[in-house]
Amino acid sequence: MGSYKIEWKQSARRELRNMDRVVIPRILAAVAALADDPYPKGSKKLMGSEHTYRIRVGDYRVVYSIRGALLIIEVIRVGHRKDVYR
Repeated sequence: MGSYKIEWKQSARRELRNMDRVVIPRILAAVAALADDPYPKGSKKLMGSEHTYRIRVGDYRVVYSIRGALLIIEVIRVGHRKDVYR
């Protein structure tokens, strides 16, 4: 299987910039790891969408969509677990 390309929605970039500086490197590392394995252990498929998943990074969540035919992962939302699903 080939490596996936990571794309960020503009809103997800904005959410990442507004986060605590300590957690940003951990989130970036988790997202970079998705390029090699888009379905890592602990990832969950979100209800109501066919291609949307989430991964946990401590108390934070990364919501992403997988376009398998194009080998693209699009990061949709990044945020604290209490806010990310709203």
